[in-house]
Amino acid sequence: MIRLGILGSGSGSNMQAILDAIAAGTLAAEISLVLSDLPEAYILERAARADIPNAHIDCHGFKSKFPDEAQLQVAHDLKEAGVELVCLAGFMRLLRAPLLDHFPGRIINIHPSLLPDFPGLYAWTQALEAGATESGCTVHYVDSGMDTGPIIAQAAVPVLPDDSPETLHARIQIQEHRIYPEAIAEATRRLAEDSD
Repeated sequence: MIRLGILGSGSGSNMQAILDAIAAGTLAAEISLVLSDLPEAYILERAARADIPNAHIDCHGFKSKFPDEAQLQVAHDLKEAGVELVCLAGFMRLLRAPLLDHFPGRIINIHPSLLPDFPGLYAWTQALEAGATESGCTVHYVDSGMDTGPIIAQAAVPVLPDDSPETLHARIQIQEHRIYPEAIAEATRRLAEDSD
């Protein structure tokens, strides 16, 4: 059973999907630690309700930057919790060397587009503005770029003629909640094979 660390900045709906998959017996994992850069983020409340250790990441007053000292502290906290695979769940800061170096090939992210299309923020709005006929979500390994790491899994959804950003995002999230636990299981299998 793999030990997961979750980093998030929002409501934590993807973390909830992971918890649900664990409870259903379809994902052999446990969440050991949940961290958020926003102290008011609902993901921390979800973690507390599930009796999962959780904490706020001190980013030293930066609104979007992830300072090296904060990344080193996160790496330390994750290792102290025995985390083997780090899962980003709506975490809105770019990871760099201090954290990536501590978990090489062991950090994954879910992004609401069919990468490499529409990286970055509000990908569903980007898809609508570009006139895309299809959108979706991608689980990928994290590298130092913005949504550029190797892809593990994707799921597509059609863009409907009457879609708003909200309706498209809602349909994408349904697929996110389905494929993220599956991709975690796949990443776990790959880690096991690499260690053999």
